Amino acid sequence: MLRRSPMMLALLTLLAVSFVSPLQGQPAQAQKQKAKGNAKAKQNLVPKGGERNVYKQVDDSELPLYVYSPEKRKPNENVPAVVFFFGGGWAKGSPAQFETHCQHLADRGIVAVNVEYRVTSRYPVKVEDCVEDAKSAMRWVRANAERFGIDPDRIAAAGGSAGGHLAACTALVNDINAETDDLSVSAEPNAMILFNPALGVAPVDRMTAEMQQKMAAVADRARGSMKAVSPLTFSSTKQPPMIMFFGTEDDLLGPAKLFMEDSEKAGNSCKLVTYEGQKHAFFNREPYRGLTTQEMDKFLVDLDWLPPASQR
Repeated sequence: MLRRSPMMLALLTLLAVSFVSPLQGQPAQAQKQKAKGNAKAKQNLVPKGGERNVYKQVDDSELPLYVYSPEKRKPNENVPAVVFFFGGGWAKGSPAQFETHCQHLADRGIVAVNVEYRVTSRYPVKVEDCVEDAKSAMRWVRANAERFGIDPDRIAAAGGSAGGHLAACTALVNDINAETDDLSVSAEPNAMILFNPALGVAPVDRMTAEMQQKMAAVADRARGSMKAVSPLTFSSTKQPPMIMFFGTEDDLLGPAKLFMEDSEKAGNSCKLVTYEGQKHAFFNREPYRGLTTQEMDKFLVDLDWLPPASQR
């Protein structure tokens, strides 16, 4: 009998990879309750604030993103933008995760974009499809930069966990693109802001044996090899400036440190901010949501994308 090791189960839990089987023969009342629950869950996918736009249609499904624009800006001024991708192990989650970050940036005077992409619990997709959606969203934002007063040369990709993985893929994975995308429009960000991203999603020799086993446990997430969608595969290539936030007790920190080592050797700017004793997804709760938002703000100030907070 095949048994999953505790390490495999830990990674699956960490990335929130889940499978839901339909229940058959439910009583009518149970079906009604389930329908109400599904409707409420769907409603919870929509973040507060932001202008809804459809960036892509796949079959009969519209994929929206939500644009948070600053209320006050100079006439004809083009400002930076930050595009957020939610986490959830490519299986679940919603843009609501980053609604407070988006509002913060809009209040600070730049545009924020909150993206819905396909996940495995709601669509028959693999990780490559998630990467395609992320790149489609980046292209849509850049193609519509004039409409929203965005500087097309100052667009950052941001995200948490699996969303951080997708944000990194927009910068590093060149060979995966949606057939409907206009490839003349670049999907590459000009900066990256990553909240405990999954950067090493395929085993490599430099990983510990334990981490290699954990990475192997998610191999079925991809159509092909997870190596093709693992940012660590491309960590020695040219990259935009980036910042990462991690708890010191996060299992994904090890691969991220390998990524950072390669990135810096290649001459890239890669900053790691750690929080002692914190585990995966720590940034979703206070005080760490606020603390990481402050660090994100400082990073954008250092890039000269934002004025210092004292000048607000």
